[in-house]
Amino acid sequence: MSTIRITETVRDALQGIPGFISTEKKTTYVQSLLKVGFDCIDIGSFVSSKAVPQMADTWQVIQNMDFTGSSSQVMVLVVNEKGAEKAAGIPQINCISFPYSVSPSFLQRNLKQTKQAATDLIRNIATSSYAHRLAFIVYLSMGFGNSYGDDWSLSLLKDTVSEFYQLGIRNMPLSDILGEASPDRIFSVYNNLIPMFPDVDFGLHLHTRPDESYAKLDAAYEAGVRSFETVLNGLGGCPFAADEMIGNLSTQDFIAFCDKKKIPLNLDLTALEHVSTIAKRLIL
Repeated sequence: MSTIRITETVRDALQGIPGFISTEKKTTYVQSLLKVGFDCIDIGSFVSSKAVPQMADTWQVIQNMDFTGSSSQVMVLVVNEKGAEKAAGIPQINCISFPYSVSPSFLQRNLKQTKQAATDLIRNIATSSYAHRLAFIVYLSMGFGNSYGDDWSLSLLKDTVSEFYQLGIRNMPLSDILGEASPDRIFSVYNNLIPMFPDVDFGLHLHTRPDESYAKLDAAYEAGVRSFETVLNGLGGCPFAADEMIGNLSTQDFIAFCDKKKIPLNLDLTALEHVSTIAKRLIL
């Protein structure tokens, strides 16, 4: 039995791809992912279609799918209460996520929000999510350092975690969306946070160059991380982080890492190979 939790992030794979991918193609892609056995699939987002046009049909994709027999949770990202309310009204959705940032500059760049406004919003969405029995995840982007000139320290990060912990939040993946965190920094951050908040799931959302992924994964795993977010073929990235997107952690590279570490995974690798072919066709 695997001790690893894997979230396959369709949203992060597709959101930065220019040229709208049809609802039919997206539905086929995600439907095939359900057969692989991921613990969770980040299926899309309820955000402004002007800001992220590729996610404008998330609701239609969900409605077109057949979830019969699937054990995968379905997650969507929201950035305001309107999006959270929409997600709460869709029975197929199990989980809502919010893209917070430890960096005030990136909060402005990504969400056009101040730290206080984002924190108030998280409080309201958390209350609504729990009332609807939905899991709520808060991403801590810039969790390993700050590339925008803002102050960053472990103490500041701990204060942020503590504030959200007080709101009942127990899922806080750390994001390195620019691919700049070193293995030593990754280990140090998790090695400090996990013992301090042992009931929090500090996952890893990693943007990385393929030749750097193993060392970074090893650092996180050895520090105690057991939840990882992946993307088939390493597609995508954050379109708001920088002029050049750094790709996501490849699902195939993560599987290779687990194989080398002899970490068991509950995935159908034949189904995975099939859907990786579909993923390549999405961007042709």
